[in-house]
Amino acid sequence: MRKKTIEDYVELIFILQNKDEKVHTNNVANALDINPASVTEIFQKLSEEGYIDYKKYTGVTLTHKGKKIAISTKKKHDTLKNFLMILGINKKTADIDACKIEHIVNSETMERLTKFVEFVQQFKDGTIWLDHFKHFYDTGEYVKRNHGNSKKDLVSSKQK
Repeated sequence: MRKKTIEDYVELIFILQNKDEKVHTNNVANALDINPASVTEIFQKLSEEGYIDYKKYTGVTLTHKGKKIAISTKKKHDTLKNFLMILGINKKTADIDACKIEHIVNSETMERLTKFVEFVQQFKDGTIWLDHFKHFYDTGEYVKRNHGNSKKDLVSSKQK
């Protein structure tokens, strides 16, 4: 079974399991808008590989192995989503893109992004450089600060 498939399913089961004790085929099928028979097939494979405990008609729970992967994948997803939102990406798009990126991002890159997001989130009011980035993104102009002066001068990115 592909890593992406395993991660997607155990992460979804983890999220659904936090709402209910057991997750049923229909819960997953509805969440993914797929046929319940396809979910049953995936559940059987995940069970064979030790990621879930599955009993037909009674639902599934994550094993320790499955929960470990689900938590790791969810943390990556949340960090990537937050990073994209810091850049000004809307929540829905950030969520979709984070889901794609979480499976391919290098662990060293993920570690750096995690630290970056933690660092930026400590500033409740944001930071001046994020405001400057937003201005640059919106206008194509850099905000140049005069040393010791609070006045801002705009400099076109084409002039740099």
